[in-house]
Amino acid sequence: MHDEPIDPFNGDPADPAAGLDDPGDDAPLDPLTEVERQDVLEDLADLEIYQALLAPIGVRGLVIECEDCREPHYFDWDLLRGNLRHLLSSGRPRVHEPAYDPDPDHYVTWDYARGYADGVHDTLTESTGDDDPDPDD
Repeated sequence: MHDEPIDPFNGDPADPAAGLDDPGDDAPLDPLTEVERQDVLEDLADLEIYQALLAPIGVRGLVIECEDCREPHYFDWDLLRGNLRHLLSSGRPRVHEPAYDPDPDHYVTWDYARGYADGVHDTLTESTGDDDPDPDD
């Protein structure tokens, strides 16, 4: 099983991207800084929580506003996980394009997912009484 989508044009002489420069071939790799690497690892951990909480209620993944093209990009859980793992291993984000005809009702933003997870955590904490630092008060 692959963690990333398979390139449908791999080895095809008619590959439409064949003429594009591949930055992985010539450019020196700038590895992620420790802070960047830690951020990606935290995103991966958060993604697991978000998927566990949101997938059962019909959320298929996250929507991210692309800084380059100013369009929303819709990522299923597995695709986003694969992209983050690729970033960890290569130090570069994957080339991307908007998903074909996604249903925006099935995707949420990182902020929404984070708020949802925080709300679930706060509700569970309140119901168990763990939020009171001094139970003798």
